[in-house]
Amino acid sequence: MRIGELVKRTGLSRDTIRFYERHGLIRSEPGPEPSNSYRDYPEDLIERLAMIGQAQDAGFTIADLSLLISVFEGGADPDFDTDGFLDAKIEAVEAVIARAERFLAVLKATRSALEGPH
Repeated sequence: MRIGELVKRTGLSRDTIRFYERHGLIRSEPGPEPSNSYRDYPEDLIERLAMIGQAQDAGFTIADLSLLISVFEGGADPDFDTDGFLDAKIEAVEAVIARAERFLAVLKATRSALEGPH
C-alpha cells in the first residue's frame, strides 16, 4: 500500500510514518514502477504502527523501540540481555500504571468531595 492509504488506515501523519522509517522502526519497498519514487508499505505495518503508538504512550523512546523491534525480528545482538531489557520495560510500564491508578483514585475522590452529599 502507498503512504496515503497507510495514513488513512492508521490516522498517523505522513511525517510520522516517514520519521519511523528513518529511524528503522518500519520499512517500505520501492514501488513496482522504476520511473517514480513511490514506496510500498506492507499490510502488517498497521499492527506494528499501533504497537509503536502504544509503546510510546507507555514511555518508550525511539531507541527503546528500535531495540524491542530488533528483539521481535530476531536481529538483536547475541550479547544483548533480552530478558533484562524486557524485565526492565515491564517494570517501567507497571510503575506508570501504578502512578496512573493512584492519580485516578485522587481524581475520583476529588469528584466525590466536590459533589457533596446527595
